[in-house]
Amino acid sequence: MKKILNNTVKLLMLLVLATGCQDDDKSFGDLDAPANLEASYEIVGVTPEMPNGDGSGNVVLTAKADNAISYKFIFPDNTSATVSGGIYTKRFTTNGINSYEVTVVAYGRGGNATSTTLLVENVFSSFNDPVTAGLLTGSGSKTWYWAAATAGHLGVGPNNASDGNNTAPIWYAAAPFEKAGSPSSSCIYEGEFTFTLEGETIKFTQDNGGATFFNAGYTSVGGGNQTEDTCLPYDTSGEKVVLLGPAESNVPEGVSTGTQMTFADGGFMGYYIGTSTYEIMEITENKMVVRAVQGNNPALAWYHTFTTQPPYSDDEPVYDNLIWSDEFNVDGAPDSNNWNYEYGNNNGWGNNELQSYTDSPENVKVQGGNLVITAKKEGNGSYTSARLNTHNKFDFTYGRVEVRAKLPSGGGTWPAIWMLGSNFQTSIWPACGEIDIMEHVGNQQNTIHGSLHYPGNSGGNANTSSTVVEGVSEEFHIYEVYWSPNFIRFYVDGNEFKTFANTNAVPFNHDFFLIVNIAMGGNFGGSIDPAFTQSSMEIDYIKVYQE
Repeated sequence: MKKILNNTVKLLMLLVLATGCQDDDKSFGDLDAPANLEASYEIVGVTPEMPNGDGSGNVVLTAKADNAISYKFIFPDNTSATVSGGIYTKRFTTNGINSYEVTVVAYGRGGNATSTTLLVENVFSSFNDPVTAGLLTGSGSKTWYWAAATAGHLGVGPNNASDGNNTAPIWYAAAPFEKAGSPSSSCIYEGEFTFTLEGETIKFTQDNGGATFFNAGYTSVGGGNQTEDTCLPYDTSGEKVVLLGPAESNVPEGVSTGTQMTFADGGFMGYYIGTSTYEIMEITENKMVVRAVQGNNPALAWYHTFTTQPPYSDDEPVYDNLIWSDEFNVDGAPDSNNWNYEYGNNNGWGNNELQSYTDSPENVKVQGGNLVITAKKEGNGSYTSARLNTHNKFDFTYGRVEVRAKLPSGGGTWPAIWMLGSNFQTSIWPACGEIDIMEHVGNQQNTIHGSLHYPGNSGGNANTSSTVVEGVSEEFHIYEVYWSPNFIRFYVDGNEFKTFANTNAVPFNHDFFLIVNIAMGGNFGGSIDPAFTQSSMEIDYIKVYQE
């Protein structure tokens, strides 16, 4: 009786399980692998005169199967394509008439799959560009980098066949090292792009240093939700196959090399815009310009310029030897061995400023370990302040300047820590050059500006960048410039916010001297708050380092 009961219980359990499985099958549908898989192909451009195609190498592949929801085509060049409709056009680029074995996989529900092979025979491809392949890979292996020092190394323009401006970034072109100034974009310059020629196959690796610069439309790919371009952690490891083929774009013939490169498996170069195909506009031994259409906006064509030289040289000088400093430890007047006073209004100092500079202790003094410069509203409604410089007492070429300071506040205040070319009397500004380590205006509280003035970029057209730093008038912060023969970099509290490529074409390769001051009003300072009475800039120290 016990044995019969056990068997009955087992039978009931099996019935329950069977019923449950039947319910699951109804819920998920038929989980059988796709059946009756068929695959075929059609060579594009076949005519009686051209029985192997028009030379483009394009072949339309078709697959169909019962119960299939997607199809994958796997090609002998180590690339693949997955489509839902079963139709895919493949460009075969091996020069001449060739045959190719393609693996076709049909996927059903639950990941079940059926596969077959398709022999694509006698495809004619007339494309062959060994010159581009050689320049791209160095006929072996070559690493490319962003040409960060080149204007327009990243840019965007129209992608419109009827537009005569379809070959250049007319809408936006990045300034040299423009993206270096912010943590949200500086990762772009860390990219290293290596192309290697193995036999007739080009392989590609990308080392992004752990983060990729994403277009705003694709931040979700990097796990973010930002609405602006930004750097996000992203894994770009692994080799990708690169296929060269004839360009298919709106670029007129003769403007481009006529060759495009397509990266397998979602590969891309540096800036993520949702595409894997780049037209090579220009390529030499050490320069490459590519054009790519944004994946989610075909109206936009992006331009990237690469070089074989890293954007940051490994042999940049390290400035850690203190050669000059003033730590303002003696109360009273500023040290006359270090500082000169400047006086008066000097016709608004070229900026329509309203203050007059004095040497009065009410405007400038050393007190409590700080240099204190005070801008004041006088009883007659005028303004006084102070401006000090080190001209002919300390002039220097290249180095790192570090200043710890707390800034004044109030509408109309315009404190500055800056440098001027020592040859200003013979090379009239802006030919002498000006480096503004820090500027701040009370009408834009907590926005710090770093600027360069030189011919073509001066006054309101200065080469400038800014960063927001909270509490600049309540707390001390460190303002710093690194100035070498190759770069000028600006920092606040160790965070770089501007990089400029220094060359012999700009006046930043001779002696400069230091200046500290507070201006009132003027072209940059703006309107002065009627309630303003006085405010001070306190400087804890100024230090200059060289090698």
